[in-house]
Amino acid sequence: MNAAVRAVVRMGIYVGAKVYFIHEGYQGMVDGGDNIKEATWESVSSMLQVGGTVIGSARCKEFRTHEGRLKAAHNLVQRNITNLCVIGGDGSLTGANLFREEWSGLLDELLQQGLIDEEAAQRNSALHIVGMVGSIDNDFCGTDMTIGTDSALHRIIEVVDAIMTTAQSHQRTFVLEVMGRHCGYLALVSALACGADWVFIPEMPPEDGWEDSMCQKLSENRADKKRLNIIIVAEGAIDSHNKAITPDYIKDLVVRCLGFDTRVTILGHVQRGGTPSAFDRILASRMGVEAVLALLEASANTPACVVSLVGNQAVRLPLMECVQMTQEVQKAMDEKKFDEAVRLRGRSFENNLSTYRLLSYRKADSELPNSSFNVAVMNVGAPAAGMNAAVRSAVRVGITEGHKMFAVNDGFEGFYKGQIKEIKWGDVGGWTGQGGSLLGTKRTLPGKHLDKIAEQMRIHNINALLVIGGFEAYVGLLELSSARDKYNEFCVPMVMVPATVSNNIPGSDLSIGSDTALNAITDTCDRIKQSASGTKRRVFIIETMGGYCGYLATVGGLAAGADTVYIYEEPFDIRDLQANVEHLTQKMKTSIQRGLVLRNENCNENFTTDFIYQLYTEEGRGVFDCRKNILGHMQQGGAPSPFDRNFGTKVAAKAMQWITRTLKDSYKGGKNSSPKFDEDETACLLGMRRRAMVFQPVSQLRDETDFVHRIPKEQWWLKLRPLMKILAKYKTSYDVSDSGQLEHAEVSDEFTV
Repeated sequence: MNAAVRAVVRMGIYVGAKVYFIHEGYQGMVDGGDNIKEATWESVSSMLQVGGTVIGSARCKEFRTHEGRLKAAHNLVQRNITNLCVIGGDGSLTGANLFREEWSGLLDELLQQGLIDEEAAQRNSALHIVGMVGSIDNDFCGTDMTIGTDSALHRIIEVVDAIMTTAQSHQRTFVLEVMGRHCGYLALVSALACGADWVFIPEMPPEDGWEDSMCQKLSENRADKKRLNIIIVAEGAIDSHNKAITPDYIKDLVVRCLGFDTRVTILGHVQRGGTPSAFDRILASRMGVEAVLALLEASANTPACVVSLVGNQAVRLPLMECVQMTQEVQKAMDEKKFDEAVRLRGRSFENNLSTYRLLSYRKADSELPNSSFNVAVMNVGAPAAGMNAAVRSAVRVGITEGHKMFAVNDGFEGFYKGQIKEIKWGDVGGWTGQGGSLLGTKRTLPGKHLDKIAEQMRIHNINALLVIGGFEAYVGLLELSSARDKYNEFCVPMVMVPATVSNNIPGSDLSIGSDTALNAITDTCDRIKQSASGTKRRVFIIETMGGYCGYLATVGGLAAGADTVYIYEEPFDIRDLQANVEHLTQKMKTSIQRGLVLRNENCNENFTTDFIYQLYTEEGRGVFDCRKNILGHMQQGGAPSPFDRNFGTKVAAKAMQWITRTLKDSYKGGKNSSPKFDEDETACLLGMRRRAMVFQPVSQLRDETDFVHRIPKEQWWLKLRPLMKILAKYKTSYDVSDSGQLEHAEVSDEFTV
């Protein structure tokens, strides 16, 4: 929430508005007085990394009464406030909408009571409202992610990772209760992200007799040498008769039926606290700026709207449509129409649910379709967090669809050396939370070893190939598909899933691993800023990874509140450096006496990190001193973030389903018809484009690629640069063309994470 408050204040000041804080939510609006204070640029400094909300929030009974709203209106009119930005859940937003509908009536009453004059009533005749949804449950329809959800997932996954180590040592079963009274999003996604054995959510009660099936599954897992079982329960979990399913009930059941040592952990308010994740800070900053633009454009007859992100795009949706849809979910659940409730939650929720079912229920061999296809999975390029989650997902989906799955170790190098072996369901257990690449990965390209790779594909009779990796994976796939006319073995379906911290793959807005890297950058910058604010007048220059791609530096800079970010895609010269030093000199005269400068490792061959450090040290002499820090490979390591685990899992599952479809469609005439997969469409990349996941032939992406610098020619995140500069108090022009237009709330039909 604080990132959103900061963005609204700074963008408001930037466009020349007077911005006020209303402390303690609606209570502060009703009480007035010191609760409503003008905000300054500096008053929102250092709050990006703080959890909760700095301006306070409170449930307010008085605002629910007409008298309370009358007082609130009076307090706003006294200060000529006619634009409200409300950050909260559906209750807060419904309240705001009611307030807006009553506004002219409230002004009339204030006039009659002589509390305001005619002129004040004219001046404040219309009230505009924009909402941002802040709720850790992610229970608001029409929006993909609400502010706070990703951070809550971080808290849950930290706990699950810690519990897994103790549970594995002791062969224990753990039952974890997570928040979500009416919405199972947190439970579902954390179950997906840690590979839980069973999950209970309010939208999808288990069928009668679930006790036996659950116990059977737990004992099968133990028999498979799995030393721990994890069961995740949403606090609102119910059975099909609307009876609550509690962690203690589950514990007693497991102890009674199986005699397993079982422990219960209730996470409670831990999930609301802690430092916000990089994703939440970026989401909230983008929404805050969008909210101010929406208020500027509002007229007396535009409906109150909420700003949100769908996929990668800012959108505006009519507030009441979203609220009504959200209420319909609850109604469907009350009427036991659970399939309808899941549908109303949106495509993202449905996708999570179906992926979870695919990956967690192992069918008996007799139930599996027999496809007689062999599919190989490999990692190529540098390691990225989330690769293992993607491999696990691909292997299990492949087995469920009847294929024989093969793992290739150490990328294309392992491929030509014959490091290929069959991989089974149990081999990938517990992989989701592991960082790096368990299969092993290398940057070697296949070009020089095509003969040997073709030979290995012949020996193992490989019918399809799934490559999970970075830029080398993309180039490798191009090389293999270009050699199809020489080698029949390469005429098989091939698909690539982007996984690289640099996020520099053409054809995809996001890649597996970059979210984890952003969190590593953000965490380090938070610590560095803290040390700087203690010493005063200090500027830190931090070098990030990314090759020539400025994604990590730019988006990391937005999440960490950087003053300047140097990247290759936006050329800069000595005059820019001088202006940046001057900007920091001015900043040191205020109460915020620290600076943060990010530099992408390859942004300029002559303006190195050392050069910039020395320049700033010299030019800032007597005003500030400098320190430098090169983050290096800590950006590649670490446990994958919930986002990367989930993204990796879903994208790889989708890629595997594409392989099955492509194989099945072409072998309809029986196995002997042996089709040749030599069309461009059969060698493709699965990427996220704006709002949808799309399969694109790699040959078509060639023209979109700058091969010398290993980056796409057009990159969506460059439009976040002006936003970052505005929030750092630079005078710059902001392109409004990309801001959201008012759309209608509908059950989103795109694949989103």
